[in-house]
Amino acid sequence: MHKSIDLPPPPPLAELAARNPLALFLDFDGTLVEIADTPDGIHVPDGLPAQLVALRRALDGRIAIVSGRAIADIQSWLGPIDLLMVGSHGAEIGEPATGAAILSDASRAALAALTAAWPRLLVETKPHGIAVHYRPEPEAAPAVFTVMDDMAAREGLAARRGKMVVELGPKSANKGAAVARLMAAPPFADAQPIFIGDDRTDEDGFVAVATAGGHGILVGAPHPTAADYRLADPEAVHRWLML
Repeated sequence: MHKSIDLPPPPPLAELAARNPLALFLDFDGTLVEIADTPDGIHVPDGLPAQLVALRRALDGRIAIVSGRAIADIQSWLGPIDLLMVGSHGAEIGEPATGAAILSDASRAALAALTAAWPRLLVETKPHGIAVHYRPEPEAAPAVFTVMDDMAAREGLAARRGKMVVELGPKSANKGAAVARLMAAPPFADAQPIFIGDDRTDEDGFVAVATAGGHGILVGAPHPTAADYRLADPEAVHRWLML
């Protein structure tokens, strides 16, 4: 059920943890770090990796980053920390994938024509798909939508629209399915799940944790969502995560 009204902030994390064992699922861009103009332009706060490791200890391992980025990409930003990661919208769980998605000649030609017409678009190749970021050229959005939707149909993939990005990936992979899979096994099983995210692609995660008796926390401006609570920005998320 989507809620269109503004949402209250969540109860303090320590208060929730005192009531029930908790499992935390955290988006990355827009949730743990501020969104940047390009994927490589983000800034990771100095204390964030250590804070995540401390949370892992406090929650007996029941924490995971669930991101649209590839796992190897997340690891390159957070360093060698002992933390479960889910990448590529759930297509990678635990272990980074290798290689790059293979597209047909027709799709490669369509993508080349798109970037020739809009040269400031940023194309990001991932192990399980490809993303086109149009933040540098917002006026290209209709063309990006058309080309990526056509490519998705041709390749048998799903086209996911996020904040100034369209990404192609496996139809079976989404953040909600990944959360449900993790919640079915230790150490997450029988805990109350909390999913924190900011984008349309996080809505599947909000629905999954609600189905399991947990709560979604939206980050950013109010908009229709399946989340129960809202935090203003990544800085507010960092404050809330302090046990």
